[in-house]
Amino acid sequence: MSTDDNLRDTFIARLNFCLRPLLLLVAILPVMDVAGAPAAGQLAPEVESFIQEMVQKHQFSDVALRRLFAKVEPVPAVISAISAPLTALPWHEFRRRYLDSARINGGVVFWREHAAALARARREFGVPEEIIVATIGVETTYGRQTGRFGVLEALTTLAFNYPPRARLFRSELEQYLLLAREARIDAMSMKGSYAGAIGIPQFMPSSYRRYAVDFDGDGKRDLAKSTADAIGSVANYYKSHGWPAGEAIAVPAEVVAGEADALLELGVKPQLKVGELKRRGVSPTAPVEEGPEAALITAESENGPSYWLGLNNFYVITRYNRSINYALVVDELARELRARFQPEASSVSLENNSKAIQPPMDADQTNTNRQERQENQNETADKRR
Repeated sequence: MSTDDNLRDTFIARLNFCLRPLLLLVAILPVMDVAGAPAAGQLAPEVESFIQEMVQKHQFSDVALRRLFAKVEPVPAVISAISAPLTALPWHEFRRRYLDSARINGGVVFWREHAAALARARREFGVPEEIIVATIGVETTYGRQTGRFGVLEALTTLAFNYPPRARLFRSELEQYLLLAREARIDAMSMKGSYAGAIGIPQFMPSSYRRYAVDFDGDGKRDLAKSTADAIGSVANYYKSHGWPAGEAIAVPAEVVAGEADALLELGVKPQLKVGELKRRGVSPTAPVEEGPEAALITAESENGPSYWLGLNNFYVITRYNRSINYALVVDELARELRARFQPEASSVSLENNSKAIQPPMDADQTNTNRQERQENQNETADKRR
């Protein structure tokens, strides 16, 4: 593909990314007028139906739910945000947002401050400290940005005014009301993301109820205020989704021309052994055993598509967030944190190290370096991205 083609495709991708939320909002606003603005004193039919389900299935008070939903109005900003998530950006742009010296240094500080809880989580759940820290770092910048939307308002907006995923968010709204009742909190008080994700690790309500743990031993699961609970809950989530301790996550790869499409269609869940993938034209550029199952994955770098072999732990990370971009950045940030973490290091040494931090190489940079070194007959090892 020529440079002009790459520039054209990048421009089109960015234009689509910018226009998509506006177009979807224009398309959905009439629905919001119907579902979100019924006659005075009345709730939308979809909300009425939902209330009756909650009364019948979970013995909620009809009167209490009517009073609650009478206070809720659709939030157009929620529709705009979910229509153009950051994970939809090209990989090389998404990566730049999350792999910088501030986030890496912040992760090292977070790790040092919570080393005991992180070590205990690794022992109990088998999930490395760096994966837990990187996940929290990507989600909320180590708990500093947990969301500004009312969770009830966000979920109600998406459940009744966003047809593409209404079924999912109606279920999450149900789970949120159950969570609020169980935790004895005011459903109107909780803040979170535009998608209704909650707390330091950004758990959706269904995940909160199923995977959150009381890791600080105070008798409650508090993902909004307890960092220890957040650490234990992230580790429990990964373990519950099949994280095998000590196994690789992903390795960079090259693919024979014409072989990639069929393998990519198999999806992100590992189905073929590494040895079989090699026989089908995939060449890992870092050591990996042939026995484990893997999936070919791709992401858009500045010079075109780059490829990796995603093993089972990569797939597990995509259960937390289904974006390939997300899983790639969690893995790379985790490796940066592991490389830089020194339990006894002083704050002075950390400050000095920050001046020398360079973003890890992505797959394009690595390929360019490999070509240059091949000219000098010095093959270099390829980094992941």
